[in-house]
Amino acid sequence: MTGQGGQGGRGGSRSRRLAWFGVAALALAALLLLGAAVLRPWAVGPGGQSGAAAEEIGGGGSARDAKTARSGGDSPVRVPVPGAEDDAEGAGGGSAGAGSGKLTGIAAKPSSAWVNSTAEKTGIPARVLAAYAGAELAVKRETPACGLDWATLAGIGEVESAHGTLAGGEIRSNGKQQPAIFGIPLNGVTTEHIPDTDGGSLDGDPQFDRALGPMQLIPETWQRFAADGNLDGKTDPQQIDDAALTAARYLCTDGHDLRTPAGWIQAVADYNNTADYNNRVAEAANSYRQRAAA
Repeated sequence: MTGQGGQGGRGGSRSRRLAWFGVAALALAALLLLGAAVLRPWAVGPGGQSGAAAEEIGGGGSARDAKTARSGGDSPVRVPVPGAEDDAEGAGGGSAGAGSGKLTGIAAKPSSAWVNSTAEKTGIPARVLAAYAGAELAVKRETPACGLDWATLAGIGEVESAHGTLAGGEIRSNGKQQPAIFGIPLNGVTTEHIPDTDGGSLDGDPQFDRALGPMQLIPETWQRFAADGNLDGKTDPQQIDDAALTAARYLCTDGHDLRTPAGWIQAVADYNNTADYNNRVAEAANSYRQRAAA
């Protein structure tokens, strides 16, 4: 599980999954997962200021089967990401978006020409798209059987935080989320009950966990899967390269093949176990693929 996003995510680590997951895996053809959606508001910044909207996002999961959950894994228009070596200027750190400067880590992996063109077609900020596309290229090398693509990460980023722009935020050229994003306390009132796992070091809350950053990962998940996407020697859930690569590795951990409808649905259910969330991410991901292919 992951975050508690502004528009969609829920979250927690794999150690907190309910016992139904094993049953659902044995009955994959049914794809039936149980639970219920709840309402949760956003919080932005260390003061926990309320965001602009409260949306339906996951609680303990919801009924999900082939009739209720659509898939973003069966789109006929998957758009591959060319590497930076395909740019005329050659391999090495590229740039994406006006004024973004030299990129490092995963954001330098995709072709800057592809990033800028696709950002214009999709409306995804170029700096953010570079992180999603770079994460695809990274996990393609690390876990080729996963089949994760940039559009799936973009769909999650759209639903979770509108790519870091919800409630007036932005992801800057260095990849940092400003202001920092924190979800509300996961105190069990309108959310899953997740007591503090990080001593408040990541989310500023020593009593309950809160979801973190533009990809809305909770501290327990972050501590297990955190990745240094921009190669600065740190892992920061409020930095899009780190957050996108962490989310990508999390989605690929359980051996799902995201190129298949069933595998895609199961992987996204790990992120947020509701049919509504699956459908919204699928709709966003497929829309981005179609626009990128146009």
